Amino acid sequence: MGADLFGSFAESTCAAMVLMASEPALFATENGSAIYYPMMITALGIVICILTSFIGTNLMVVNENKQIESTLKWQLVISTVLLTPTILGASYACLPDKFQLGDKEREPYHAFICCIAGLWSGLIIGYITEVMTSHSYSPVRDIANSCQTGAATNIIYGLALGYLSTIVPVIALAVTCYISLKLLGMFGVSIAALGMLSNLCIGLAIDAYGPISDNAGGIAEMAELGSDIRDKTDALDAAGNTTAAIGKGFAIGSAALVSLALYGAFVTRAINTTNKHKLP
Repeated sequence: MGADLFGSFAESTCAAMVLMASEPALFATENGSAIYYPMMITALGIVICILTSFIGTNLMVVNENKQIESTLKWQLVISTVLLTPTILGASYACLPDKFQLGDKEREPYHAFICCIAGLWSGLIIGYITEVMTSHSYSPVRDIANSCQTGAATNIIYGLALGYLSTIVPVIALAVTCYISLKLLGMFGVSIAALGMLSNLCIGLAIDAYGPISDNAGGIAEMAELGSDIRDKTDALDAAGNTTAAIGKGFAIGSAALVSLALYGAFVTRAINTTNKHKLP
């Protein structure tokens, strides 16, 4: 489970390190601290996600069924907010004050902007995914109502909402790619992909919540427990379906950035290591 997210995570880290190794201004820093920048984002993301998980399990109390989804969603928001200043500190701690990238002089805040663009675009994609898949919002309710008029209207309405749901994520990814390419080129894209996946621990936790709650409902039904227990597991299952969809939204968004970053790493490495046969 989560193999797509883990794959994107490893690939974005490798792409960022390959692109950094291709830039002498970054690779030749004192103590080689710059080359650890991608892994520092990963490490700090794990620490922040542990803190966010503690907040979600110990400080946020769920007393009603309608609070389940909001509690899970707030964990994504909290981790994103806490990671923002953390990544800023990591950028200035690892990267040199001034470094040459191509024909332009850059500073650590350029890498910070690329990473934050990916981080917050991931949050936007997660929110839009929740809106389009949660029974608490109108799209899912409208699809349920369309079933009353027949299968044809249900299919047409479902396809229409499916197409509509891609508009905001595509815009968010396009803006992230534009900002990253403008500031740091392909290296910026790889850092943006890392930023989107920096709170992967929380994303996987709420993604795994769906199958666990679904199995709990099945066990309760097979054990012939009371209707009050089944009502609670149904509410958990409904929230779990939404959180599983949020995980898929992160996987799709990060894969788009990672594929571009890996291609950039390949082209950059090929150009730098081949003097006689340069790529156009």
